[in-house]
Amino acid sequence: MKKLLLFTCLYILSVQSFAQNTDELRKEINQIISSKKADVGISILNLENGDTLSFNGNKQYPMLSAFKFHVALTVLNKIDKGELSLNQKLFIKKHELLGDTWSPFKERYPNGDISISLKEALEWTVSLSDNNLCDILIRLVGGVKTVDNFICNSDFIIKNDEEGMHKNWDAQFLNTITPNFSNQLLNRFLEKKLLTKKSTKFLYETMVATSVGQNRIKGKLPSKTEVAHRTGSSFTNEAGMTGAINDIGIVKLPNGNRLIISVFVHNTTEIFKDGEEIIANISKVTWNYYTEK
Repeated sequence: MKKLLLFTCLYILSVQSFAQNTDELRKEINQIISSKKADVGISILNLENGDTLSFNGNKQYPMLSAFKFHVALTVLNKIDKGELSLNQKLFIKKHELLGDTWSPFKERYPNGDISISLKEALEWTVSLSDNNLCDILIRLVGGVKTVDNFICNSDFIIKNDEEGMHKNWDAQFLNTITPNFSNQLLNRFLEKKLLTKKSTKFLYETMVATSVGQNRIKGKLPSKTEVAHRTGSSFTNEAGMTGAINDIGIVKLPNGNRLIISVFVHNTTEIFKDGEEIIANISKVTWNYYTEK
């Protein structure tokens, strides 16, 4: 009986200590965002011990190009089912390469009319965030409704492709997700519950190779930290408001453990680099918490 009481007391103390430490991390993150002119949604998941922490975790935030992760999931699911192949060729027509959008592919191949593999199209879309290739993939799978049907959750809403998001200021905010569901989906992806082992490995490595958004989740982490992530950014309007600066991803810690972090900075009047720094600072204090304790 005494042993049981001792165990119970120790358990209560450990829970209290855990809660206090989590509160300290929450306070650090709150200090980062409280003075910022932005609506910030955050979700953090430690896969080693199940720790979760969120700010506005169940609020819908515009995804912008973060939705390219979900587009890639949908394409790869069709590959897993044998409906598509990574090696199949796509003929990219010149008229599909729109000019008023982010498109490294168009910069390299301004005249289009070139064949690339589906694998290459996914890499352009995920690693380089190419908007034109993203829309070509969306058309390939049957439109945004197909993506919506595959994700199939009320916390994920997709109405527009990239071209649609560029129609006007409000159009970019129609595709939304909650930070908590973003983390849940990244976790299911990592656990190979969404795709085959082969497709999971391919998409994970393609996300690690992401070359955009280096000043966000990765911004203040040690230089060789492995981060598989997908960013999203809106344009800034005449009033100086940026609709979204996002980053969602999986961070590998030195001990091999992984953190999943989703941060959405919405309707901010901070200058763009300061909006990115919000994400970098949140990532850094979370990294410190789980590597220094």
